[in-house]
Order: sequence, then structure tokens, then C-alpha cells
Amino acid sequence: MQRTYKTTTSAGRQSLRMSSVSSNSPSGASGVSPSDDAPVRFDTKITVVLREDLEPWQRLNVTAFLVSGLGTAVSEVIGEPYEDADGVAYLPMFRQPVLVFEGSKETLTAAHGRALSRALPRAVFTSDLFTTGNDRDNRAAVRAVPSGDLDLVGIAVYGPRNAVDKVVKGARMHP
Repeated sequence: MQRTYKTTTSAGRQSLRMSSVSSNSPSGASGVSPSDDAPVRFDTKITVVLREDLEPWQRLNVTAFLVSGLGTAVSEVIGEPYEDADGVAYLPMFRQPVLVFEGSKETLTAAHGRALSRALPRAVFTSDLFTTGNDRDNRAAVRAVPSGDLDLVGIAVYGPRNAVDKVVKGARMHP
């Protein structure tokens, strides 16, 4: 089995020399061919931070909505289309992992402020969106509240690894 970020132990990940992936490259890879067995390290990061008090169905729903925003606005995060051995085509997905974190309401508010100050691509999901049933009403619910008063239940952020790490500081990996 090829070892990836999912199958390598954390000790193994730290000891392996990782190839760098540049978001400027059309394929998202820098000096990495598909036959390389070395794990790939991206110079960018996609993260989602969820409020810790959400129900399981809400966590899944919020995550799906948030990452859909990044995928449509930041084309470089999308990989190539998939195809199975029978030649059946499938839609492309993100070219890199999505890291999911959780934190308190205050952690989300702080992360939102840091994402805004760094001008990173971001998507928000507020508690009001659980009561709406369509995109038009979702956008109106967010538009009605000033940035600092949004009741955030989730935020997605994309950008350089170091900048995103600073944005999500204080959040912990989702269990």
C-alpha cells in the first residue's frame, strides 16, 4: 500500500523527507510525478473550523457547505477529474486534504477576525442558516448581520500553510 498522509504514523510523517507541492504549478505538484512513492506536502492548507456544540448532522452539513464555497471561488484547490478502470468519468475533487478543527464560539470569532485581517479566501456558516432553506435566504441572513456580530458555527479558510495555521490557532483537531 502506498503510504500517504492518511496511512503514515505521525512519527513516520515527521521522519520522512516530504516533497513540496506548489499551488502555482498547474498540477499542484512541484517535481513530483504520479509514480513517486514519497508523500506529498502542500504549501497551502484548506481548513474548516466548526463550533464544538454542533450536532453530528450539523457538523457534516456545515462542512459540506463551507468547502463548496472554497471549491467554487479558488480554482487552484481543485484537482483533475477521476476515471475508473472502465473509463467512467467522475468529477474532480480537492487536490489536497481538508483539515477539520473544532473550537468554542470565541475561537471561531477570533479565527474569522484573523482570516479577514490576512485577506485569506474564506467561507462562513452562521447559526441563522439552519433556519433557511435556500441560497437566497442564506445570503440575506449573512448580509443582515455586521461581520463582528456574526453567530458563526463554521468557517473555512484557504491559503499558505503558515497563515492558515495562525488563523486556526486555538482550535483543536476534530475528533
